[in-house]
Amino acid sequence: MSGGAQFHGLVTPEDGRPRLPGSLHTNRRLAQWLTFHREGFVTIRPGKVELGQGILTALAQIAADELDVALARIRVQPAATPDSPNEGVTSGSLSVQDCGAALRHACANARAIHLSVAAQRTGVPLAALRVEDGTFLGPAGPVGSYWAQADDALLECEALPEARPKPPAARRVAGTSAPRLDLPDKVFGAARFVHDLRLPGMLHARVVRPPARGARLLEVREGPLPGEARVVRDGSFLAVLAAAEHDAEAAAARLAARARWQEADTLPEEGALADWLRAAPHERSLVAERDGAAAPAASVVRATFFRPPVAHASIGTCCAVARWSDGALEVWTHSQGIYNLRADLAKVLRIAPERIVVRHVEGAGCYGHNGADDVALDAALAARAAPGRPVRVLWSRTEELGWAPFSPAMLVEVEAAADAAGNLVSWRAEIIGNGHSSRPGRGAEPTLLSGEYVEGGVPVPPSINPPMAGGGGAQRNAVPLYRVPRLRVDLRRLTVMPLRSSALRGLGAPVNVWAIESTMDELAARAGADPIAYRLRHLDDPRAAEVLRAVAEMAGWEGRARREGVGMGVGFARYKNSGAWCAVIAEIAAEAEVRARRLWIAADVGEAINPDGVANQLEGGAIHGVSMALKEAVRFDRRRVTSDSWETYPILRFSEVPAVAVRLLPRPDQPPLGAGECALAPTVAALAGAIRDALGVQVRAMPFTRETIAAAMDAA
Repeated sequence: MSGGAQFHGLVTPEDGRPRLPGSLHTNRRLAQWLTFHREGFVTIRPGKVELGQGILTALAQIAADELDVALARIRVQPAATPDSPNEGVTSGSLSVQDCGAALRHACANARAIHLSVAAQRTGVPLAALRVEDGTFLGPAGPVGSYWAQADDALLECEALPEARPKPPAARRVAGTSAPRLDLPDKVFGAARFVHDLRLPGMLHARVVRPPARGARLLEVREGPLPGEARVVRDGSFLAVLAAAEHDAEAAAARLAARARWQEADTLPEEGALADWLRAAPHERSLVAERDGAAAPAASVVRATFFRPPVAHASIGTCCAVARWSDGALEVWTHSQGIYNLRADLAKVLRIAPERIVVRHVEGAGCYGHNGADDVALDAALAARAAPGRPVRVLWSRTEELGWAPFSPAMLVEVEAAADAAGNLVSWRAEIIGNGHSSRPGRGAEPTLLSGEYVEGGVPVPPSINPPMAGGGGAQRNAVPLYRVPRLRVDLRRLTVMPLRSSALRGLGAPVNVWAIESTMDELAARAGADPIAYRLRHLDDPRAAEVLRAVAEMAGWEGRARREGVGMGVGFARYKNSGAWCAVIAEIAAEAEVRARRLWIAADVGEAINPDGVANQLEGGAIHGVSMALKEAVRFDRRRVTSDSWETYPILRFSEVPAVAVRLLPRPDQPPLGAGECALAPTVAALAGAIRDALGVQVRAMPFTRETIAAAMDAA
């Protein structure tokens, strides 16, 4: 299963219809996207969702610009089935590219329709009309407004390809740093999150997880439970329902002690995980190959890069609310893909998708497939035992760190050769690991956690990789952007999956970019060249070269002074080799542990709709990269994940966050590119380079702790 059909929103096949921008092509009816109200405001209905990335603010800016209304007049309706456009999953830094392009074109269509109606009604020539904050002005003054013409029937039509959005020079709202629409509620503690949702008659549920992966429930001893809590069981799915949350917590603990499970060793030895990856059953595929003329190799670098599984580790745990009524289901969720979730809920619950309504409510940010979809199924299964009553399920910290999908362990083996002048002549790489997507709604079998444990449930199939046309998964950013005449990149996707793996920020890019950039550092050192100068001489892409030069200038790279125990390194990538360009320089101090002191980031994201929002995303992605590189690793024994607390799965603390400086290269005339993921992988690579600069050793295993650095020194 590897075709584009499984990745709605990433790859849109040709269907014979006139091409429309972004997600508008598959959601063509204008009334799906926006509504004008007589009260003087506009509601837009994007299918993308807010995960803390500020996307709804950027989309509102696009709509305000195209419609010529004040930003304060824009209301954003949270995504919900079946009314919102089906835009697949909010992922891959594609929201502005896909949804923004769609909304811009839809609003241009709506503006043209309304002005045409105004011209017909008043006799004022269309070319003489203009819009100011929703009012239509002719040579003699106002002749109407969106609000006076607010009629749903006007937009009950398909968008036309010939509609022309404004040229970049005419935009006034997009390109400015507008305040985030979602932040006031969050700053002042308003009830905005799904965790805050309280519905009349609501019950609370907790799931009792098995003590080992794949364990089967044999029996549950009977006995009293706190607060008249009741047991919900479906096969090996076990939960409790109670009117009070504390009673549900206590009842779940008591029920766990009464449950007897059949369990077995199913996980590999953690200490031999790299060897297990090499030996595990797999399928091979070719990622890229070229065989150009090249000078003889004079120097060869061979290296293997390993990263263990890593977790999302959201500080807020996953939560959902569900309610059954007359055989139909309503779910409130912070899922990234409401239609995809609906599809898998229908498979597990054996009802028609049309009998399920899924409403997005904001939750803790995740940047990837965390437990948001899983907890929605948990809530639905628990609520089925209490028809008519809403049921809320909140995951524990143990569930969050131990049961959500992980970004899979990866091995990347590289062999690169340079000629006598130090120029790259060949590159070979093999990527080994599980796939990076087991999101719901993309395959014949459901991929939700509890779907495996209900009566008649089937194990979650091994994760897959998006096609390269959709950005790739394990193979994302595995093909160097640097000039090299001979190249071959292979992929081994494992066909067994002891630990459920799926998407996490960047997918395979953090490991692949780290491997590429560390190899470039090694080749530069052998050639006696400066690391940035060496990269520049292998780059043909002028926008790539510009971000490298910009970050070097920001960090004072050329005039940097050598200091004991302090190092600077550089990382560069174009996200997915088709998205935003980003270069990072990191400064570290090698103390008892490696400490990231400063980061400089230069990025080219094309048109920046909200520059402050873009900077936020670059900073957040880079800080996430620091945490992943220096601290994070999922730990496990033969049966269970053991890193299920903050003590055993540490993440970067506020006191450890480095100073971050960001520079955006202005490109208002270029298509916008996503910013949420492009900084993470270059940051990982820059930290590795800084360690090499400070300590003279190339780290080959993540996280970059004193143990892995010591092992690299021993192996040098």
